[in-house]
Amino acid sequence: MTDSAAIARPPQEGGNDAPPATGRWKLIGPGIVAAATGVGAGDLVATLIAGSRFGYALLWAAVIGCIVKIALAEGSARYHLATGSTMLDGWRSLGKWTSWYFGIYIMVWGFVYGATAMSATALPLAVFFPSVPLWAWAVLTGLSCAAFVAFNRYEAFETVMKIFIGIMFVIVIGIAIMVSPNVGEAVTGLIPTIPEGSAIYTLGLIGGVGGTITMASYGYWVNAKGWRTPAWMGVMRLDNRVAYIVTGMFVISMLIIGAELLYASQIALSTGDRGLLDLDRVLEERFGSTMSTLFLVGFFATAVSSVLGVWQGVSMLFADFVRGIKGETGSREGLEKTPAFRFYLFWLTIPPMVLLFLGRPFLLVIIYGALGAFFMPFLALTLIWLLNSKRVPKEWRSGWLSNGLLGISALLFIVLCITEVVGLFTR
Repeated sequence: MTDSAAIARPPQEGGNDAPPATGRWKLIGPGIVAAATGVGAGDLVATLIAGSRFGYALLWAAVIGCIVKIALAEGSARYHLATGSTMLDGWRSLGKWTSWYFGIYIMVWGFVYGATAMSATALPLAVFFPSVPLWAWAVLTGLSCAAFVAFNRYEAFETVMKIFIGIMFVIVIGIAIMVSPNVGEAVTGLIPTIPEGSAIYTLGLIGGVGGTITMASYGYWVNAKGWRTPAWMGVMRLDNRVAYIVTGMFVISMLIIGAELLYASQIALSTGDRGLLDLDRVLEERFGSTMSTLFLVGFFATAVSSVLGVWQGVSMLFADFVRGIKGETGSREGLEKTPAFRFYLFWLTIPPMVLLFLGRPFLLVIIYGALGAFFMPFLALTLIWLLNSKRVPKEWRSGWLSNGLLGISALLFIVLCITEVVGLFTR
């Protein structure tokens, strides 16, 4: 596809012409979906560990991370609204290399992530119902989420995601308040410092929490909501900011919980999603079984919302990828009804079940880690390229603030990429 072919297209049929003059807060939705998807169990564990090892010292990194993600998600959705096309169209206009990279990445990523996400969701269920094996809960989770996504439209999907993020919000924020945060130390933690041994955790907090490939899905959720013209730009930006403010509140709350419950007592957590089960036991000892049960409910809501979001959002990305490979043009409505969408749902759900029993082969871990490390630099750099080109109408190209934040994002993710790739071959 040439540059000229990727320049702004007319609004697609089915999109609302303009948002209402009032009541825009009631329209918020795609950003909530992105927030619920982007904050998974692994993100909560990473934040907890940072709090348990360094107290409030890295609070500033969590705040900067949310600002970075606002810029990335806004850029992705702005490209959709300003051009009437999609991120996949934009990437294809940069050359065939983008399709080769993305095609390989999304297949490997989906296979490994499917098993990881199903296992994470199964952990709290196995605690509630220990007579059922963990693998059985994982399988049931995957099948249930796939069926829900396959047989429900975006409106129902968004409603369920809002319910889950509401549960997450009340429980996580409530626990953070209960542990009595040290306000003075928290304020001090907003001053950038990097304690000894904290460099990797600092980079992880800035770059790792709040979504990876699902950030590219945000523009598709914006379109699915019916926002398809530049007239919706203001609503999209409000939606996006609210989403990452909510994400920031989750991250800060988990850092507070780690600092107050674990840092002072020097309690170590297990690595991976099982670290949340360690926190569950700490909460039970301090606040009793009721709080422990509520936390496990929040754990489940966090994990299952990530599964649902990926099953829906990344499947739409794959469906659009296939549409482009076939050379199909015209409306991108109804991607969730295509055979490609349903195939990727299958790919996320059924083949990864093999890994539930066999574990992750070493070579697959290497490929998954390497491809995944390159995705966020790929997203940040291509957004800078696309949003400053003639593909985007002049009034919607990036200004100094957007370019500055995207540039910082690109630099950050390049450093994270190098660190991750080096780590893969030195462990």
